[in-house]
Amino acid sequence: MSLTETLMARDGHEFSAYLARPATAPRAGVVVVQEIFGVNRHIRAVVDQYAAAGLLAIAPALFDRVGRGIELGYTPEEAQTGRGTMLQIPPAKALLDVAAAAAVVRHAGRVGVAGYCWGGTLAWLAAATQPFNAAVCYYGTRIADNLGQLPQCPTLLHFGERDDHIPPADVERIRSAFPQGEFHVYAAGHGFNCTERASYDAAAAALAWQRTQAFLGRHLGL
Repeated sequence: MSLTETLMARDGHEFSAYLARPATAPRAGVVVVQEIFGVNRHIRAVVDQYAAAGLLAIAPALFDRVGRGIELGYTPEEAQTGRGTMLQIPPAKALLDVAAAAAVVRHAGRVGVAGYCWGGTLAWLAAATQPFNAAVCYYGTRIADNLGQLPQCPTLLHFGERDDHIPPADVERIRSAFPQGEFHVYAAGHGFNCTERASYDAAAAALAWQRTQAFLGRHLGL
């Protein structure tokens, strides 16, 4: 079962969030952090995927800080709009929304955070500053710029070796700064998990999901 809820962050900001419940009692919770395209059809499908795996899953609509209901596709023009919207939201404000979403699912048990692209960086920062039990970062574009803050929980990182936003040197910098992380690099490009992008790679996405489920199973008690 899925629904849209209205939440409030600590600074009084009200925003929407997409919440999906598993068919049976949830065994843990997870906050899914969006790309630069909003909580669109793809992100909702990702939330549903986590719920099908037994987690109470929620995706806060971070773009609500700029405008309500912003959902974008994957054309170059929409990507430019998404980047412009993202740049209007300080990471500290986005992290307030992540924290509020985590509070909603915390009654389910241990809680993880999983982010994609922009959300991958925010998941890294959330794991460094908030009480998560596990973090999953899919191709976080600015993790290498935030190595002064390291995750305080077990963290899984997925990268594409052909990612034109994250050069291999950046992946190595992250690995050197955070050697305790679990790193996987795939023969794929940026956004390989997104079924609606030209860069979608079914094999890489399936393997990354298999590893993500196993990782969350270990650290969230699934």
